[in-house]
Amino acid sequence: MSYFAQDPQQNLHAFAFNHVRAEQSRMKHKPRVIWMTGLSASGKSTIANALDIALRAQGRFTCILDGDSVRSGLCRDLGFTDSDRDENIRRVAEVACLMVEAGLIVIVALISPSSASRHYARSIIGNEHFVEAHVDAPQAIAEQRDPKGLYKKARSGLLKNFTGIDSNYDTPLFPEVHLPTDVLSVEQSVGIILDWMSRAEDAV
Repeated sequence: MSYFAQDPQQNLHAFAFNHVRAEQSRMKHKPRVIWMTGLSASGKSTIANALDIALRAQGRFTCILDGDSVRSGLCRDLGFTDSDRDENIRRVAEVACLMVEAGLIVIVALISPSSASRHYARSIIGNEHFVEAHVDAPQAIAEQRDPKGLYKKARSGLLKNFTGIDSNYDTPLFPEVHLPTDVLSVEQSVGIILDWMSRAEDAV
């Protein structure tokens, strides 16, 4: 899949809805995308849910885009080949970008195994709004958790193109946030993200 192919919609020009940004400025609300990447069973969805609760308690406007949820709707026509995974990430990034434009903090919980596709998601959303959070569990720990039994199916050959078994995961080299979930609790992980956001907003 070529991410940078010539855009066939060159004559389309998005309208600038500047009142949204003005309202965000008055509220001191910084829309952004917290893009959680990691192996299956690393803790992405659990942390995303807890982070959403914490942000809403602060009066923030949020939305979660979870991998299983988007694959049951927006991306239900896609499989798990490399090209389908790339398209899955592109669609989620485009939706997240629209939500950022609407002033939301978007929490994405997606394996997103390829560094190239994560880079492309960042380019769609904009570097100033994109926060890569590596939800990092050693594969042995993830396999021990395996709440959906997916690793077991992949090991037995019932699942193909499963990340970490017969499909690669590119470990993020320089994520904004690193969450080693084999040593951090869910609450600690959420606290690290909130601390990062607070420092980033203070620096603006």
